[in-house]
Amino acid sequence: MFGIVRPCSHRLGEGLKTQWMAHLCGLCLALRGDHGQFARIVTNYDGLLISVLTEAQAERATGWRRTAGPCPLRGMRTASVAQGEGARLAAAVSLVLASAKVRDHVADGDGLLARKPVALAARRVAASWGKAGARTGSDVGFDTAVLVDAVDRQLGIEALAGIGTPLLTVTEPTETATAAAFAHTAVLAGRPGNAEPLAEAGRLFGRLAHLLDAVEDKETDAASGAWNPLTATGTPPAEARRLADDALHGIRLALREVEFTDGKLAHLLLAHELGRSVDRAFGTSGCGHSHESSPGGSSEGSPEGSFGPPQQGGPYSPQSPQGPYDPRNPYAGGGNPFGGGPSFQPPGPGKRGFWAGCAAAIGLCCTCKVCCADEFEGPWSRKKREGCLSNCDCDCNCCEACECCECCECCSCCDCGL
Repeated sequence: MFGIVRPCSHRLGEGLKTQWMAHLCGLCLALRGDHGQFARIVTNYDGLLISVLTEAQAERATGWRRTAGPCPLRGMRTASVAQGEGARLAAAVSLVLASAKVRDHVADGDGLLARKPVALAARRVAASWGKAGARTGSDVGFDTAVLVDAVDRQLGIEALAGIGTPLLTVTEPTETATAAAFAHTAVLAGRPGNAEPLAEAGRLFGRLAHLLDAVEDKETDAASGAWNPLTATGTPPAEARRLADDALHGIRLALREVEFTDGKLAHLLLAHELGRSVDRAFGTSGCGHSHESSPGGSSEGSPEGSFGPPQQGGPYSPQSPQGPYDPRNPYAGGGNPFGGGPSFQPPGPGKRGFWAGCAAAIGLCCTCKVCCADEFEGPWSRKKREGCLSNCDCDCNCCEACECCECCECCSCCDCGL
């Protein structure tokens, strides 16, 4: 699972989390239904935004949801999932972009793809995904050629880019591709007037996706010798952050011009969770009230980013009352709270061998538990681990959307208009 918009389930609240999971499952099942089980591997967090935007604009009517059968990810329970043209458009875009990603890795000779047999198999998979995405796109009236053209132009631009090349020249193909996908959601929802502002929001979202990917991969790319737009163009981190903040501000302004039937989830993801993604990539906190714990009592002019320095005193930090390092915590230091020696540690299950662990890892990936389950068992260590959706980076009580959340930049302290 990949993508830059990875919302915390605690901030979503039960209502919006159910909606978000409905779109995530809908994308996954749309991929399986049209293209087979293996296609589900390209399910991604950002792709489901297409489905979210389509439904957010559409008039409330039957046909946007269906009851899906039991799934291991949901504890073998049924669930209401998104369906229809929005989910299929999201599937088409995900397939075409995943195809391009694979071809790019093959061209760079990354990892195992440097071996000819593996590269040949990967090319076949990429070609199959590209054709499948084009078919589904055609079914919903979307020409995926704009995505393919953007990818092809990207390779040429990267080959010519050097020190002094404007960074936005490098991000332009990604911007064009996402603008087209976002705008088509207005066509599917029957709101052509929304196409222009959504195209602008999509263009800026594509810019952000490219920027944040470059920021997060910069050190890894430097170590491996891979091409990175920030390094290649000589763009300093401060300029990259400025461009990211400007793009986020532009997305919020564009969303004001969109006529939604129910835009709560779309707004939360694109106006607020996207801001946290920016802060996460640049190593800063996304909490608008972080000044409460900062030495000066204010985050204005702070060099750590637009939303202030990282929070201190989280539930597992040394400064936290009753945290594992706090002397008042009876469980701190591994002592027995009842006295008389070390606390009892129940024996855990034995570790799996290499091949058994590989089989377990494949099962975890195929069922998406690593990404979305609240808790899963490590494939080799068998230790309990939290899924990505359980990782909460806020240490306060959050609620649904923007109505009464006191921990983030929602409502009165951001420029999104709500």
